[in-house]
Amino acid sequence: MDISSILQGGYQHPVSRSWQAKQQLTKSMLMYPIFITDDPDARVEVPSLPGQCRWGVNRLEEFLGPLVQKGLQSVILFGVPLKCLKDMRGTPADDPNGPVISAVKKLRSLFPDLYIACDVCLCEYTDHGHCGYLNADGTIDNTPSVARIAEVAVNYAKAGAHCVAPSDMMDGRVKAIKRGLIDAGFGNKCTLMSYSAKFASSLYGPFRDAAGSAPSFGNRKCYQLPVAARGLARRAILRDMEEGADIIMVKPALPYLDIIADAGQLAVDHPIACYQVSGEFAMVHAGAAAGVYDLKTMAFESVESMVRAGATLIMTYFTPDFLDWL
Repeated sequence: MDISSILQGGYQHPVSRSWQAKQQLTKSMLMYPIFITDDPDARVEVPSLPGQCRWGVNRLEEFLGPLVQKGLQSVILFGVPLKCLKDMRGTPADDPNGPVISAVKKLRSLFPDLYIACDVCLCEYTDHGHCGYLNADGTIDNTPSVARIAEVAVNYAKAGAHCVAPSDMMDGRVKAIKRGLIDAGFGNKCTLMSYSAKFASSLYGPFRDAAGSAPSFGNRKCYQLPVAARGLARRAILRDMEEGADIIMVKPALPYLDIIADAGQLAVDHPIACYQVSGEFAMVHAGAAAGVYDLKTMAFESVESMVRAGATLIMTYFTPDFLDWL
């Protein structure tokens, strides 16, 4: 056997195996997605998302305090309005007394060092469940949708969000948000993390259960990316870079590792984020419950594949577990 054929000597020990990774998974790379509802005292389990709940603002200290002590550094907030009156423009999205803005202010006071991102979309707040304004025929009306989404993003920044993350996939919304942040005096105070390559995936089911954001008719395939559309994803990443995105995100993660790798090549000087979405999380749990594999082992394998592909920021519901495991 040739000398160059012998590789196992380089990874025969746990420490030397760890050296084979170009980048190690660390706690600072993890962002925890949490659901904030408009019942301030709520703690409601989400059956399709094991261990995850909808939380009211009065419960955030007891919920997140122990995680911050373990090293939690960042969260991303999703509003779950259950009591408000929804309308065609998503008016409750930036209600000063609504769940997201209330949670931002609460978390800023409770945990001054915690990095707070806010998902920016209208689907949880519109009476039709789509991510923007609609034309009479039910199609997306892009121009007013972008204006409204930018307005919501700026109001989140004014409330104290460190980061706004538009997930709507409307054309041109990154530029509009960036312009809005600059004009409002937040251009250098608030990060813009774009869901640049968000695919029309089957893996969002548990999230829609948690957030109550399923569309009342049709689907989102005309604005979220087609599953096989690698070229469109690359174009969207390049567009969002040019429009001012500070962080590029790919969603979902595990079925789109090639897109994460593409993002790392196209946006070489940007942080690359990915979202291990609700369906991915639920699948890992389901397989473990069925005895297919060990939960911890598979959780690491799935997330480390994202790191290997080039992700430097990972949104995952496994964050509390990794705070114990790492």
